[in-house]
Amino acid sequence: MLSGKRVLLIIGGGIAAYKCLDLIRRLKERGAAVTPVMTRAAGEFVTPLSVSALAGEKVYTDLFDLTDEAEMGHIQLSRVADLVLVAPATADLMAKMANGFASDMATTLLLATDTPVMMAPAMNVRMWEHPATQRNLAVLRGDGVAVVGPNDGDMACGEFGPGRMAEPLEIVDAVIGAVAAGPLSGKRIVVTSGPTHEPIDPVRYIANRSSGAQGTAIAAALRALGAEVVFVTGPAEVSPPDGVEVVPVETAQQMRDAVHAALPADAAVFAAAVADWKVVGASDSKIKKQAGQLPTLSFEENPDILAEVSQMADGRPGLVVGFAAETDDVVANATAKRQRKGCDWIVANDVSPATGIMGGSENAVTVISDSGAEGWPRMGKDAVARQLAARIADALV
Repeated sequence: MLSGKRVLLIIGGGIAAYKCLDLIRRLKERGAAVTPVMTRAAGEFVTPLSVSALAGEKVYTDLFDLTDEAEMGHIQLSRVADLVLVAPATADLMAKMANGFASDMATTLLLATDTPVMMAPAMNVRMWEHPATQRNLAVLRGDGVAVVGPNDGDMACGEFGPGRMAEPLEIVDAVIGAVAAGPLSGKRIVVTSGPTHEPIDPVRYIANRSSGAQGTAIAAALRALGAEVVFVTGPAEVSPPDGVEVVPVETAQQMRDAVHAALPADAAVFAAAVADWKVVGASDSKIKKQAGQLPTLSFEENPDILAEVSQMADGRPGLVVGFAAETDDVVANATAKRQRKGCDWIVANDVSPATGIMGGSENAVTVISDSGAEGWPRMGKDAVARQLAARIADALV
């Protein structure tokens, strides 16, 4: 998938630098050549010898190495690659990138390159959430830098939250999507994600516990295989992935309109947890609490987006994938839903509170199609997304 591609890997000085040893191996397994560059701080976490042994190439560290400058100056080094990958991108390195510093080999390469740049941030959760880091992130995204992660997880410092570097396979998928013509190249896929918020009044709404993590992971996995992804997302907890067209919505009706506007498409994946009902005549002003008097709410059904698209007479996507979040008789209910809606596949899961799946980091799904019901083992939502994306690619190619 990466045969003939060269990745210039800039390794920043963070504990996550140890993951770069596996990252190099995974990139090379897929045919990429990896030219490593290490900051001085990176050498405190991994040795140049280990990096060089895995990459099979010399490690570049010193901006003022006369031999290197004679053989391959930093300007040339920055431009012979198909992609410049910064991993881990520490808070310090992100700040230097955002402000155009060129104080060492790594930052000089980044400033001199005309090659696409991708980074995998990694830092303490407080550093990641700090306004300065978020400003730098916005600047870098505006400059066209692609971002992979960070993920939520346990930190080396003992804290938990966003800031953990994406896993090597996640980064590899993103690299493939950036530089390789994947199996879904030229395919347009619509993905819905997150909950919808159905207003009661300006301050209250009806929603569900969906975090949007699974839909986001699916969009990223499809993009990594080369698809053009239109990502229609409700107000999710997780940020949308880079490299996709993001269409933010609030209500089911807005999601329905956005999906139809995104068609035609080769496939549509309906991972959103759309509210089944909405309040009739939602109030334009806050409903005041009055002692002993409860408000009466009337409901009506929301549009059935999955059924509408599945049953389109003209312009139906070649593959329509629905999701079924169930708490009882998962396979039976999901099978009946597939027949009722008319979609090609249903991805069913058990979202009972005891499973921890809704809002959690893992999923256990059963894919229901004409071939029957295929149960997958419990795994991370990113792994589910990669497996589903590969299955979609097989169906469309």
